[in-house]
Amino acid sequence: MQVLCQRTEGFTLEEKVQCLVEEARQYPKGHLRRQQCLTQVIRLIERSQKLWREDTPYYGDALQQTWLYFCQNICEATTGCQYDASRASVVTWLDRYLRWRLQDLRTQANLNAQRTKICMALVSDRPEDAVEELPARPDIPPILEDTKNWVFADPWGVLSQICVQNRPDLTAQILISKRLPPETPWQKISLEYGVSVSTLSSFYQRQCIPLLRRFAQTQGYL
Repeated sequence: MQVLCQRTEGFTLEEKVQCLVEEARQYPKGHLRRQQCLTQVIRLIERSQKLWREDTPYYGDALQQTWLYFCQNICEATTGCQYDASRASVVTWLDRYLRWRLQDLRTQANLNAQRTKICMALVSDRPEDAVEELPARPDIPPILEDTKNWVFADPWGVLSQICVQNRPDLTAQILISKRLPPETPWQKISLEYGVSVSTLSSFYQRQCIPLLRRFAQTQGYL
């Protein structure tokens, strides 16, 4: 194996990171040198303070999830699409993922706070207060239009990063857009992409539906 990154004086942060990533990819999963390269990347990026930062109680959890995602997908696709240097720098790729995780945790924290308030009201001397804690139901929003806009805009760059294993051309963004009303039949999608219906359906259940659910929660639809 070739050691690529012994001397990186004068390199920019992105050049140092990319050099370490290229070297890490030379080694199999679990190899000590691969782990050392990835650890160096994490330290470089943390010292640079280039990733999004905010003072929230769940920031640490979101950051840990981001580093786990990095380790699982920088060299090969494990839980998402393998990192592609032609689409974004490593820092940009991780920053998008971190912001998405923060949005998830923020939504969950708000839901938990609301549930706690309702539970406290239920066990108080005035259980009717629980009804007052329930949010008023607004007029039915344009759910479909909002969802379509979200899918095609992909504001955090996550839908285009999550893909069917070994098929970077078949992303969550594409599959969700095809299954929004009016739905494209699974069989037609299968023929178009040469992927079995069972694989498409399984990917949709495991990856796309949770993404749709999170979006619906952030918009107040659920």
